[in-house]
Amino acid sequence: MRTTGFGDLLRRHRREAGLSQERLAELAGLSVDAIAALERGRRRAPRPHTLRLLGDALQLDAPGRAELGAAARRDGDSPRSTVRPPPVPANQLIGRSTDLTHTGRLLGERATRLLTLTGPGGVGKTQLALALAGGIGHKFDDGVGWAPLAPIADPAAVASAIAAAIGLHPLDGARLVDEIAELIGHRKLLMVLDNCEHVVTDAAVVCGRLLESCPNLSVLTTSRELLRVPGESVYVVPPLALPELEQQPDASPAVRLFVDRATARGNAPGEQIEQVARVVRRLEGMPLAIELAAARTNVLTVEELATELETSFGILAGGASTAGPRQQSLLGAIGWSYDLLTVPERELFAELSVFVGGWTLNAAAAVLSGTTTPGPRERAETLDLTGRLVDKSLIRVSREGGIGRYDMLAVIREFAADRLAASGRAEQVARNHAAFYLALAEEAETNLRGANQGAWLDRLEGELDNLRAAINWSLRTESSAEAIRLAGGLWLFCYLRGHYAEGSDWLERALALVDHQPELQSAKAKALLGAGMLAFLQCEYDVATTRLEAALAQYEELNDTAGTALVMQRLGSVARERGDYVTAESLHCRSYDLFESLGDRAGMAWAHNQLGFVAWLRGDLEIATRRCRRARDSFRTLGDGEGLAWSLISLGTIAQYGGELGEAEELLQESLALSQRLGYREGVAWSLNQLGIVERRRGLTDRAVHLLDESLAEHRDLGDRWRSASVLEELATVAQQRGRTEYAAFLLGAADGIREVIGAPIPEIEKADREATRQAIEQVLDRRAFRAAWSAGRATPLSAVADGYPGPWAAPDRSTRL
Repeated sequence: MRTTGFGDLLRRHRREAGLSQERLAELAGLSVDAIAALERGRRRAPRPHTLRLLGDALQLDAPGRAELGAAARRDGDSPRSTVRPPPVPANQLIGRSTDLTHTGRLLGERATRLLTLTGPGGVGKTQLALALAGGIGHKFDDGVGWAPLAPIADPAAVASAIAAAIGLHPLDGARLVDEIAELIGHRKLLMVLDNCEHVVTDAAVVCGRLLESCPNLSVLTTSRELLRVPGESVYVVPPLALPELEQQPDASPAVRLFVDRATARGNAPGEQIEQVARVVRRLEGMPLAIELAAARTNVLTVEELATELETSFGILAGGASTAGPRQQSLLGAIGWSYDLLTVPERELFAELSVFVGGWTLNAAAAVLSGTTTPGPRERAETLDLTGRLVDKSLIRVSREGGIGRYDMLAVIREFAADRLAASGRAEQVARNHAAFYLALAEEAETNLRGANQGAWLDRLEGELDNLRAAINWSLRTESSAEAIRLAGGLWLFCYLRGHYAEGSDWLERALALVDHQPELQSAKAKALLGAGMLAFLQCEYDVATTRLEAALAQYEELNDTAGTALVMQRLGSVARERGDYVTAESLHCRSYDLFESLGDRAGMAWAHNQLGFVAWLRGDLEIATRRCRRARDSFRTLGDGEGLAWSLISLGTIAQYGGELGEAEELLQESLALSQRLGYREGVAWSLNQLGIVERRRGLTDRAVHLLDESLAEHRDLGDRWRSASVLEELATVAQQRGRTEYAAFLLGAADGIREVIGAPIPEIEKADREATRQAIEQVLDRRAFRAAWSAGRATPLSAVADGYPGPWAAPDRSTRL
């Protein structure tokens, strides 16, 4: 039986009690975000006091409280990361009990730490892996991580997919495998890598290194090719058992699968079981082939289907001469479906393989027509052809959010891609694909500051795999214009949704392609601006300054006043974080003047906001209040969600430093809710940070720790070391107030080490609290103990600090370290 995680258990109790998250938060005296974070697994399990608050609010009896506490301890023993669980299978697994028993014994009883499920495409490796992971997942205390590799085009991205599966947002691509190994450590975790065959070499290297470094890690892979890693055990997934002559045909798993799939389409075979047996024997028990054949019952009787298969499969010896019969049977099943298509259907089927992670009707019409804005005729033609392919089970459709979206099974997409390559049109289709997503990125860019900001951010996030494919194509083919425009058009999205490192990589690689091309000067200026901004957000101030100054020169040469003003604003932000408030204020004032000369209300609002930010950081709360209120009012009028969130954060911060804690909480809760709706991670992180300070000033240190822990995790994942240092100093204050003096010194040391590395001082407004904390610590600890804890903190990586460094000053149970 699978062990229930704390988040799932809390959600179940809340629903049984008939409580919303808001009502539970109110009854427990916690924030709504804390409840949501616990239920979603975004933060570690709560401390004992919080457990008591939750138990009281939920009116749990003694067994219920014990169960909740046990789940909290299990989750609390694991380092903080959100493991991506396997997807829930869409259909019941049929005929795999023997396979599950055998593979479950191998992996679940640690007879092997690396098990590869191999076999031809369509034999059911992924479905068996899902069922296996679900059956033995309870034996892995830290869960099961699912890394789908099918969407990956670049073998070097294998490690990134594994990192995403365990909730790691890496900053240093060169050390990515080491970072993964450090995060897994001694955790008892099962990692599933699905569809490795196209990246088998890189998958083998990464698996080998992780298995060597992580003694309790087990790995399950599905691949048509063995990884050939030392210690690898292999299980060849067989086709489904066929009906034997002496048994009832409907007892055969292959027959049951056909009947199940045909019945689901409203075409129950009835008395035609013997004919079904003919079909599945001809298909040699291959699950995908059976499903494709069952789909044909919408136009053929089972007897007609069986007869057709007997004749048309004579052309299915199209696989390689060295391929086994099962591989040829699968290719035959897909090839047969392909042969039934009309020429226009075949062309669209092949061209749709260019999409990664699904597509919309408009995107398909654009690729088919070769225009980024297909007209009614192109859309109608594409709709008709798409409908035919949906009916023939070659593509799938989902209707979430009121928009139809389509995709292919990985094996079918591979077959379609082969057909596209054979046609000689692959490069042109990829160019059409990139052109469509370039147009989408540039259209989105113009909407990422207005009232529809949230919807456009969601749209780009949903198309992220296609955007990656488009930009990778432009970089691979050295299509400099497309590359620089795509990367430059997406940097604001990357900022708002927290894709800092990936966006930086795109921009730097695109900039390397562009030399002295006058027609790309404007696009290059934008890309330089984006590269500087993303470097700044990751606290790479020297790189940011270099890029931004280059952008400034470009915009001035172009006589682009708006671009010049925007770069000055970003340079002012760099100066602000480096503690040069005079330069920052000067740059923001110059930016304001330029925006005012253009009548740019949005630019003027941002200048007011930035000037208010500088003012409160240096401690001038009166000026900061005036500036930020003007910005807030403008942002509300303009419908700029990001700007409004920032002005609310600043006003909430000003209120908390001014002692108006009720007002501060109201403003910061509004900014938190808005940032969460937008998916604006920096806004979420800042709001949680300041709400934590509000609760600490009220003396509610339990709630403060919840909020500050969440803020630190967000800032750390984003790569914002400047703010991470401030949150660590605030956590040190909480630790000191709760008598954890050595741990407080450790946290101050960690913050000091971060500030030294990035070259950014403590903000002026924060110095008094930090100095008071240090003095309180020094009154309790002797010099030697203080220096030991301080030095240990300076030497500890931020990732270890964020996950609760288990030094001698930390509690054995990290959940109560503060």
